[in-house]
Amino acid sequence: MPSPQQARAQASAITSGKTVPEAEAAPTSRLRELFDGPRLSPGQRRIAQYLIEHITEAAFLPITELADRVGVSQPSVTRFAAAVGFSGYPALRERLQSIALSTLAGGPAEENRANELQAAVDAEIANLENLRRDFADPDRIIRVGRALSRSTPLTVLGLRISVSLAEYFGYAARRIHPDVRLVTRGGSVAYDALLQSREAGGTWVLAFAMPRHSQETLSALRVARGAGLKVALVTDLALGPLAEEADVTFATGTGSRMVFDSYAAPGVLAAALLQAMTDADPERTQARLEKYEQLSDQHQFFMKD
Repeated sequence: MPSPQQARAQASAITSGKTVPEAEAAPTSRLRELFDGPRLSPGQRRIAQYLIEHITEAAFLPITELADRVGVSQPSVTRFAAAVGFSGYPALRERLQSIALSTLAGGPAEENRANELQAAVDAEIANLENLRRDFADPDRIIRVGRALSRSTPLTVLGLRISVSLAEYFGYAARRIHPDVRLVTRGGSVAYDALLQSREAGGTWVLAFAMPRHSQETLSALRVARGAGLKVALVTDLALGPLAEEADVTFATGTGSRMVFDSYAAPGVLAAALLQAMTDADPERTQARLEKYEQLSDQHQFFMKD
């Protein structure tokens, strides 16, 4: 394995006459392309980010030292290599070294590291653009919004990292719907809530399932379907076990450029479903919103601007 100094020497030889492989793209872009395809865990994203930030040095590190610098275990690095499509760390390192050598040989100018955050925003903009195209025909959103509005009670399910989206939706839905039941704990607690909702007359569950998708979410959807509840699912994949348990699936992309996902498009989709619910019963919506404003003024829920 060449040292960084040896790598620079090899790079000089490359510049003097050999062709630099894949020098047409900036190293950061090539690494992003390499790592963006598979669904990586937060720990694996940390490895990817370290490699992007330190490619000219990291590409020549032994697996033990790379693991130590990132702060993960050696098996984690091995699993990362497999996750991005390589037979093991040696194969991944060989690929990384070819990228690093082209960098040292004076390939395309390296992108500013600050642009990593801009790249994350760009990826979310692309997700929103795709959602905008989906909204060109709003009939499905309107139809499901009406169904959710009529379901009394209405159950909103979100487990693990999907809790935040479920809580946002549930908080807003309570302003316009008389009985919203939020389920954010899995297992038998979720089963009890779903069965009680059905016994109380509920007809629909709105479920949020963001990556990484949990087994307990899948189990809860199966319980809901078994109890006779219909399921509207907001997730990132239109196909798969979760979608198979849903009556309606709204699939929209999540931002995966950083260690933890961001949810610009799912958040807008949730707001669109809320809008459809408000439009489904405008008189009830207006009455409930006015009553809430009176209560908020009476009890001074909010600070005055």
